[in-house]
Amino acid sequence: MVSSPALEAASIRAERALRRSPIHEIREIRVQEENGKLILSGVVSSFYFKQLAQEVLIPICDQAGLQLVNELIVPEA
Repeated sequence: MVSSPALEAASIRAERALRRSPIHEIREIRVQEENGKLILSGVVSSFYFKQLAQEVLIPICDQAGLQLVNELIVPEA
């Protein structure tokens, strides 16, 4: 049985979207759905990658009515 995207959990759709990224670091980001929020966590090497991951997930959050919380860490150089 195949579920429609609207019925599939936003966190699963978000993880699938991140896994399709050509950037390895983005594929390793953890996603958790909790209390009306989609939370990104993990470590990326640049603020560009942090923003890129967020931009990939905005449409999913909008569709699901979730707030996107970006807790990705960018280590200091």
